[in-house]
Amino acid sequence: MLWQDSKKSAQSSPSLASKLTLLVMMTLLLSACSTREKGMLCAGYVQTLSGQPQGKIEGRIVDRFSSFSVILADQRLESGPLQSADRQQYIPSAVTREGWLAQRLSDHRFCVINAPQDKMITFNCPSRTL
Repeated sequence: MLWQDSKKSAQSSPSLASKLTLLVMMTLLLSACSTREKGMLCAGYVQTLSGQPQGKIEGRIVDRFSSFSVILADQRLESGPLQSADRQQYIPSAVTREGWLAQRLSDHRFCVINAPQDKMITFNCPSRTL
C-alpha cells in the first residue's frame, strides 16, 4: 500500500512547514528589535562662523563610520557618505540634503555647518570603550 505511505509523509509536512514559518518569524522579530539606532548623546556647542558663541545644545549622534546622523529636538540631519581624498590630511565631509556641511573631526567629535544661517554646531561625544 504505497499510496497510504505517501499520505503519512504528506501529513507530517505541515508540522515541518509550521516549524519553518515559526523560525522565519522569530528571525524577523529578532532582527527588527536589533536594528534600532541608539546613537550617543553628545554635547553640542553652537557658534557663528566667525566663532562667536551662541550657546549649547544636546544632540544624538548615530555613527556609521562612513556616515553619521545628527538628531536634534527639531530636526534630523543625515550626512550621507563622507568623502576625503586622504583621511590623514583632509576632514571627511559631506553635504546633507538640507544644505548643511557635515564633518567627522575625530572618532568622538562631529561638526555640522550651515553657512546661510551663519551657524556651526560642534558635538563632543563620550569616548568609546571596548
